Amino acid sequence: MYDYLIVGSGLYGAVFAHEAIKNGKSVLVIEKRSHIGGNVYTENVGGINVHKYGPHIFHTNDDEIWEYVNQFAAFNRFTLMPVARYRDELYNMPFNMNTFSKMWGITTPAEAEAIIEKQREEIPGEPENLEEQAIKLVGRDIYEKLVKGYTEKQWGRPCTELPTFIIKRLPVRMVYDNNYFNDRYQGIPIGGYTKIIEKMLDGAEIWLNTDFLANKTKYMKLAEKTVYTGAIDAYFDYCFGELGFRSLMFETEDLPMENYQGCAMVNYTERSVPYTRIVEHKHFEFGCQTGERTSHTVITREYPKTWQKGDEPYYPINDEKNDQLYSEYRKLADKEKNVMFGGRLGEYKYYDMDKVIGSAIRAAECELGK
Repeated sequence: MYDYLIVGSGLYGAVFAHEAIKNGKSVLVIEKRSHIGGNVYTENVGGINVHKYGPHIFHTNDDEIWEYVNQFAAFNRFTLMPVARYRDELYNMPFNMNTFSKMWGITTPAEAEAIIEKQREEIPGEPENLEEQAIKLVGRDIYEKLVKGYTEKQWGRPCTELPTFIIKRLPVRMVYDNNYFNDRYQGIPIGGYTKIIEKMLDGAEIWLNTDFLANKTKYMKLAEKTVYTGAIDAYFDYCFGELGFRSLMFETEDLPMENYQGCAMVNYTERSVPYTRIVEHKHFEFGCQTGERTSHTVITREYPKTWQKGDEPYYPINDEKNDQLYSEYRKLADKEKNVMFGGRLGEYKYYDMDKVIGSAIRAAECELGK
């Protein structure tokens, strides 16, 4: 019998497995997919590490987490500087002086602030939906070109029907700086994320193509304790109903050219364009700016979609209805003997990678008695 059965080989499960193995515990990891790594899995395609389930840029302000991940891989100095495309106009993201200069033909922060402040007057009271919240933050012009269409595609609903909290942290910077994240540390692991997961799982037994929920009782008998990182509502057979998620569909092409779009990510903000962004994977680890070259490139178009059973759940819809439903499942989870629930799906919570790692480390320390 194993000490721990870990369901799912994404970041949470891999970190917990690593900590358990360090403490002399025996670990079995079972994974429904044909590969380890969960959504951070990267696949090498002709020398280019392709982010199979959407782009993952590691960023954190936590010294300990940064030190922790660097024991598994060296990180490059990649800085996320996405571009937004509206029709044939290109704008820098996040919203900064480069954006405002292109939008209005101005040059100073004072000019930009004056324009935004004037447009904010359109919403005199407390915003009641995402559209009003966005206009209150950045004004009508930026909302119409760079927020509205993209957001409606992402969530599958008009902005007037979306809650304000989704966009309350929209960054507005009065500087000429295209760095999307403010975190002190940022980068991509050289060689891809899969190598990190492989090192984390060193010493564990791994069963791929294994559906835990298809025979839950059988698998749980294999270990003293189970760490479950799948969807919490699926674990309980949706007894209270399905939690809400948004899903994604990916369309990937290998193109016979050196450089397709000149950067890692271009967001398409028109509602009429069905995909939200195109990712060019080679720019995460190398590209024209480093002198390293390949004769081909790999791009992925990302299409948001309504989640249905069988789809991968990506983004939890943390509105009042779903949060209440999750609280009911959480009560059941708290009653489970020898089962721990963790990660994005187990906790019905959108996590950045550093927060997933931190959560798994804390859970392991508590469990293993550190």
